[in-house]
Amino acid sequence: MTFDTLTIANNTNTVLGSGVINTLPKNLEQLGITKPLICTDQGILEAGICEILKDNLQDNVIAKFFHSTPANPGEIDVFRAAKMFEEERCDGVIGLGGGSSLDLAKTVALVSTHPGELEQYAVHRNGGYKIGSIAPLIAIPTTSGTGSEVARASVIILNSGEKRIIASPQMIPKVAILDPDFTLSLSPSLTASTGMDAVSHCLEAICSPVKNPSAEAIGLVGLSKSIGEGALLEAFENGSNEKARYDMLAVSTQGGMAFSKGLGAVHAMSHACGKNTELKLHHGTLNAVLLPSVLRFNEEHILDKLPKIRTAMGVNANSDISLTIEELNRKFGLPNNLCEMGLTLEMIPDLALHCVKDMCSVTNPRKMDLEAYIELFEEAFQK
Repeated sequence: MTFDTLTIANNTNTVLGSGVINTLPKNLEQLGITKPLICTDQGILEAGICEILKDNLQDNVIAKFFHSTPANPGEIDVFRAAKMFEEERCDGVIGLGGGSSLDLAKTVALVSTHPGELEQYAVHRNGGYKIGSIAPLIAIPTTSGTGSEVARASVIILNSGEKRIIASPQMIPKVAILDPDFTLSLSPSLTASTGMDAVSHCLEAICSPVKNPSAEAIGLVGLSKSIGEGALLEAFENGSNEKARYDMLAVSTQGGMAFSKGLGAVHAMSHACGKNTELKLHHGTLNAVLLPSVLRFNEEHILDKLPKIRTAMGVNANSDISLTIEELNRKFGLPNNLCEMGLTLEMIPDLALHCVKDMCSVTNPRKMDLEAYIELFEEAFQK
């Protein structure tokens, strides 16, 4: 077996390659974890991935499973899992699944060592400074898009109903195990949605006005691999292509590393839409639908970035990248607009108000306010 070890500035020990799930026992031992709480969901349980994980545990490791993670987890889900962590006397947390399971796991690791409600730790409350050491944490993604396995943030729906970011370097997983074998069975639709999540991370990070050449370069590599070299389209059209699956897991992690530079209006809007727990909207699908409108809105403020973005995407020097993204969305069979996802025009004022409080607005290349978000939502509903 061969695999790559990726040493990155956030000190996550990241292993990538087919079969690297067998590194789990060694990583558990190094972190001193003998009774992990594994945060996952029903889909992962039914797919048999939990059994594969169990088969890779040493006899002295007793794993407990919380497999009730919903799409867009909330504070109530975090504390349900944290109660299980406490009652079972767990000593570490493993996130197994997509972005929802990884974000839940990270937040459980936080509240297991930090008292009180979650809002006090949220970025909009300047809560990061309150976050010290959390429970030992391992991330095992089963989709290629979230980047949460190497990122410092989780996104949770608070008891107030707002979907907010909780972020601190302390919340970066100690270990990320990226095994493309877990992604081979992903459906084409989920491959597309999660893949466009990674693409949106790379694009918004590149466009962010924050100066971080390393993060921007990583984002360009991810954009080149996913779009320019066609890894995402190949994974969508041929899910059994191991190289495409490997490449997209790498892109996911590159996106997660890149957005240390900041995100933008796409994510502010996606967070606002995602707080609707009745619709259960997929974060990556929302990002894909919103991305063209935001790119057009920001265009005059990213003119210096567009040449290298076009080069990375493999399109000609005069291409409209928003149209390139729309064409990809059509190939993937993704919705054309927010109306097709069940949202209504009457929701716009509330959605826009949520956006202006979202910290992703701060790093959008064009200054955002309530009127700007209303304009963007109106386009995203009608396009």
